[in-house]
Amino acid sequence: MAEKKQKEKPKKAKAYKKHLVIVESPAKAKTIKKFLGNTYKVEASMGHVRDLPKSQLGIDMENDYEPRYITIRGKGELLSKLRKEAKSADKVYLATDPDREGEAISWHLLHALNLKEKPISRITFNEITKNAVKKSISEAREIDMDLVNAQQARRMLDRMVGYTISDLLWQKVKRGLSAGRVQSVALRIICDREEEINSFIPEEYWTITANLTDENKNDIQAKFYGTEGEKIELHNKQQTDEILQNMEGKNFVVTDVKEGTRIKKPVAPFTTSTLQQEASKHLNMTAQKTMMIAQQLYEGIDIKGEGTVGLVSYIRTDSFRISDEAYEMCVRFIDKTYGKEYVNAERIVYKSKGKTQDAHEAIRPTNVYYTPEYIKESLTKDQFRLYQLIWKRFVASQMSPAIYNTLSVKIKCHDYQFRTNGSVLKFDGFLKVYDYKEKEETEKIVSMVKHQVLYQKEIDAQQHFTQPPPRFTDASLVKTLEEIGVGRPSTYASTLGVIQARNYVTKEAKSLFPTELGEVVNDIMKQYFTDIVDIHFTAEMENKLDEVEEGKGEWKQIIREFYPPFEKEVLDAIEKLKKVDIKDEVTDIICEKCGRNMVIKYGRYGKFIACPGFPECHNSKTYYEYAGVSCPKCGGKILIKKTKKGRKYFGCEHHPECDFMSWNKPSEKKCPQCGSYMEEKGKKNVKIVCSNMQCGYVEDKKEEDEI
Repeated sequence: MAEKKQKEKPKKAKAYKKHLVIVESPAKAKTIKKFLGNTYKVEASMGHVRDLPKSQLGIDMENDYEPRYITIRGKGELLSKLRKEAKSADKVYLATDPDREGEAISWHLLHALNLKEKPISRITFNEITKNAVKKSISEAREIDMDLVNAQQARRMLDRMVGYTISDLLWQKVKRGLSAGRVQSVALRIICDREEEINSFIPEEYWTITANLTDENKNDIQAKFYGTEGEKIELHNKQQTDEILQNMEGKNFVVTDVKEGTRIKKPVAPFTTSTLQQEASKHLNMTAQKTMMIAQQLYEGIDIKGEGTVGLVSYIRTDSFRISDEAYEMCVRFIDKTYGKEYVNAERIVYKSKGKTQDAHEAIRPTNVYYTPEYIKESLTKDQFRLYQLIWKRFVASQMSPAIYNTLSVKIKCHDYQFRTNGSVLKFDGFLKVYDYKEKEETEKIVSMVKHQVLYQKEIDAQQHFTQPPPRFTDASLVKTLEEIGVGRPSTYASTLGVIQARNYVTKEAKSLFPTELGEVVNDIMKQYFTDIVDIHFTAEMENKLDEVEEGKGEWKQIIREFYPPFEKEVLDAIEKLKKVDIKDEVTDIICEKCGRNMVIKYGRYGKFIACPGFPECHNSKTYYEYAGVSCPKCGGKILIKKTKKGRKYFGCEHHPECDFMSWNKPSEKKCPQCGSYMEEKGKKNVKIVCSNMQCGYVEDKKEEDEI
């Protein structure tokens, strides 16, 4: 009997159940592994494992738009390994990211690993911490098919648009072009802004600043407002000179003084959109780089002495909400570190504008006691900068407001009113932590009283011209896409990346410019696929996808409603695009290699000259199109050129001997007022504008002016 018992002991040791946890990335697997015991094995799927095929549409149109998924190339060996691990496990946990895409990856894993007969559970966590991971296991659930179906619908819509239109443009226009659903709207927004800028006509205006002093020699600066009864806009020098003459030699008298306080409320914790905007503004990071580093902070960083730690909560979110636990920890930290006066009197709850999914908390540190300085040595420079931004924003969000003492003064001279304002920081509040200011908040306040006389030092009148709307940056484009409801937190960075990778948009400094190629694609999309580039249509499509996620809509119904009218547009474009098919234009430039006349072709980066004898002859050259006008400096031909990043400009054929260049097309006309060369602005209602900003002469372009 004793021998039998000894033999049975190893069997008891084997009685422990084995659990397999599957995540997307090795970094995430490494972080989670340390929270679970020896009975858990954590493996990574390395992202998606199944998708629609690249070489074909992958949707069965005859079978109610059924998607045809295949294993992604290169994932076969990995899936074989995961199947073996799953077969030997008693239970499998699918722990992919807590969003639509993560839910879809788990669903694809279920099918790819043949897990239908195996006990499986879906677990999600908003942060990769011990408590969160263990709690998720205790609250394991089934796969949420509403989330999966919302992602399937999005993927199929994007495939239908991208695959079909890209193929059409490639085959019929023969320009190597491509198009996508959300990207096409983003491109249109950028192109529309560029057209608005090109059509903008500056308008002259003037400002008057009075530099004054009081009896104690304190300097005071006041801005012209108008009269006591109304504000006066200064439109020209004559109007401005008349006001200056009326004030000549006269003193200024204080007519009204108001002292007060101004409260500046703290800022909300980050959503995906606001994180991308602030990282662009303050850290000069692109949206793609921001999300890449944020993903590293979420999945886990090796902290000296503590192992791998997930430093921030889930990074794809549109919610400002934070958990009770996170709030209480934050308040304790503020009280202990900065004092009770810095803790806001009551919990601040930030509300999102418009419709949000609110599936996750705001982006915040998982442990506020991991201060940026405490873990700085364990982070790269960029990881530290982004973590510091997230940490400061979160802590500041529950701090008390900043308080300013303010002074507003009205000053009279002759019949005119001037105004001056100032503010001094009384209590810094949340600014003690979140010190990312665009400009200095405080100005020097000089105490003044009613009826006090102020003396003229200098009256400064300056001419200005109105400026066109600014070009989009990563930050402002993300903000605009969010405001109009196009795209979702997980798509902003990829959208920006795609339109730049395709060379439709280029970036100079932080500004986004459409390239010539981008304008061609946008014009075709606007002409033939009005719904695809319609902002309201695309935003409404996002709302329908949200309804599917919430269980309020049937996912295939979206496809059924979308595809038939879209197919009609495609068929219409197939017929009409034949008429605009661009053939190679023969030039008088002779190929020095084979003697043929070279032709103008259109490649990925725009026009170039190539030998028609390809592939026998590979000769090609840069192509500069003649703009049809002469150089204002030397009389040479003006050519249409491009910067290294693809932005179009007008330059002289004699460069570098002649350094003329302009972003606008020069005109052969001279300005009748100042003699400077003039240039064209706008596409539809073209204007001829003086190139001398100080002149401001403008006239309409007449038919006889066209070349």
